[in-house]
Parts: sequence; C-alpha cells; structure tokens
Amino acid sequence: MNIKLSMRQLLYNMRKVEASDLHLKVGLPPCYRINGELRVPQNLPPLPAEETERLLMEIIPPKLKDRLEQTGDLDFSAFIDTSSPEVQEHLGDGKRLDRFRCNIFRANGGLHGAIRRVKPEIPSFESLHLPDVYRKLSDETHEGLILVVGVTGSGKSTTLACMLERINETRAVNIVTVEDPVEYQLHPVKSIVSQREIGTDVPNYASALRYIVRQDPDVIFIGELRDHDTVLAAIQAAETGHLVFGSLHTADTMACFSRIVEFFPQHEHAFIRSALANSLKAVCAQRLLPANKDVAGVGVVPATEVLLNNPSVREKIREAEDADIPAIVNSSGAEGMRSFTQSLAELVETEMVTLQTALEYAPNREILSSRLKGVEVKAAKLVGRIKS
Repeated sequence: MNIKLSMRQLLYNMRKVEASDLHLKVGLPPCYRINGELRVPQNLPPLPAEETERLLMEIIPPKLKDRLEQTGDLDFSAFIDTSSPEVQEHLGDGKRLDRFRCNIFRANGGLHGAIRRVKPEIPSFESLHLPDVYRKLSDETHEGLILVVGVTGSGKSTTLACMLERINETRAVNIVTVEDPVEYQLHPVKSIVSQREIGTDVPNYASALRYIVRQDPDVIFIGELRDHDTVLAAIQAAETGHLVFGSLHTADTMACFSRIVEFFPQHEHAFIRSALANSLKAVCAQRLLPANKDVAGVGVVPATEVLLNNPSVREKIREAEDADIPAIVNSSGAEGMRSFTQSLAELVETEMVTLQTALEYAPNREILSSRLKGVEVKAAKLVGRIKS
C-alpha cells in the first residue's frame, strides 16, 4: 500500500473523529486515542523511519529543530492548520487553526511523536462533570496552594484551566502562569493575564519562578511541580499570601505528600511537611473513565478524589501520618471531601459509567461493590414501602 500521508490530513482526521491524541511511531501505523482508547486506522500503513521524520518535521517550528538535534526531544505547543486538504485545494480558503501540544522524541534510532489536541475553548465545570467543590475552591480561595494530581492523560491541565478561567471571569486579579508548554490560552476578562512558556519566553522553570512574586501576581499557576525548586517556589509563594495552582504526577491525594517530600533531602523533610501543612488548601485527584455517551454527552468522565486541608489533615501531613488521611476523607463528605470510591459509586448511580468500568478503576473493588449493594438494598426497601 503506497499512501502519501500529510500531517495536515492526519490532524484533520484527528479532529473529525474527535480524537484527543495522535501517536506516530516508527514501524507502526499512525494511531489515535479516542475516548481514552488507542485505535489504529485499518487503512493506514506502518510508517518507516524516514516517513515518520518527514511528517513530524512538518510541524516543528524552525527555531526548535536545532534543540531537537541537541537534546533528542521537544515539548511545545503550536497552532496548526487542520482544514480539509481537499477543501482548501479547491476553494483556496477555509483555513482552520487548532492548537496542539506536541511531544517529539528520539527512540530506537527514530523520531516518534505524541500530539494532543487542545480544545479552542476552555470547558466549563458542568461540561467536565466536576463536582461543585471545584467551583467553590475557585471562588472562595484567595491564598494558599491548590494541587491537581493524576496520572498522564487524566485531564489535569483542562481542570486547572477551567479553575483559572473561573477566576479570570469573576475577579479583578493579576494571573501569572509558567507552563511547559502553554496549552489553553486565557484571554483577559476581569483579570489581567501573563502566560509564560518555557523555551519561548523563559529558558526554564527556575528562571521563571526566581522573580515571579515581583511581578505583583495575585494568582500563580505552575504547570508542573517537577523538582525541588518548583515545589519550594510554590510553597513560598503560597505562604506569602498568593493563590498558587500546580499539577503533580501522582495517582491519588495521599501519594502526593510522599512525592513532594522525595524532592528534598532527608534533613529537610520535617521542614517541608510543616510548610506544606500550613500552606496547602486542597488536593484534587482525578482519572478519566470511558463514559456512557448517551448519558454523559462525552466520551470520558472524571472520577475525582478531593482532600481539603482541615485541622485533622494538617496534623497528619505534619506528622507524616499519610496513611490516616483516607479515613478523614471518607468521613468528611459534608465539608466537600470525597474519595475515588465515593465518586465511582456516584458515576454508576447516575449511569455515567457502567458498573464494570467502575470496578476496573476502583482502588478497592470489594468496598465499591459493598457501597453499591447498600444503595440497591435501600432502593429495594423504598420500592417495597411505596408498593405497600
């Protein structure tokens, strides 16, 4: 099969099938991630090394090509034409620019790419199916640290953009972000906004964060807390009266504390736990599940876990008693806290996801099954009372 592919055609198809990601790897056909699942188009051939490189070079900005040669990888965002090649060829117009986050890297001697489409508009809390506590945190928190955590591809960036946009729409504040790369663009509404991109506006996180508090920010967003310097900068900014948002790669709320402490030498662990206990406002964890599209209206929905820093949680963080935190979350629903199990049960009860899907993602299947059986028993008793 001899098909001459173009990047524009692949990205046009990506938009057409509503894929979130496109993967190009040497020796494999291009594949899309749709509703959280990788799918390989049957009509596309495996890509040889030279073809993969040709396609990826189409979207790499000229100023970044030397860096790719030096470092072997790139992470950038770009506006790329995704209009139909046929339409533009015949009509001479119809150009459409979509924003993509592109990660390009060398592996096994060839060039590979992971390309994520960023939706042009920032979704609302309702369209993301996020619980009300996310909106409340955005509306009522004016200082301290809010973390959104999850594995890669769990929607952290979208959730954070949604929370920042809520502030942008409702408060007259100065928002400064440091991102690698910038994904969602915030257009000033009530707030003023500066979005700094690593590699374009500033060389690295350390340089961007060194003087960030001198830029008179009210709200700071650090794209990823990835090392000692970014974590320390986030905590120090939060301690000095700023509202700081950040993301972290951990599976759940409890794991984020050990992850943060790992960035520091042993003799600083007590100090950083104390600082974190004082500055933290909330940790919101999430993972995306395949949804019942007829009910949810979308292909994936988030299961969420929310930890709010009350006096009990603060003490556990300070004393390194992280294992006790889940019990506090489970018993603090009235405050807005929620566990993954509680969230999964709600998704099943509202038919957003199937029971089988919920069980596949459950931290503990037995506990989830027990909770759902309790709901079924209560419902059966209610029906019995109504019938009698």
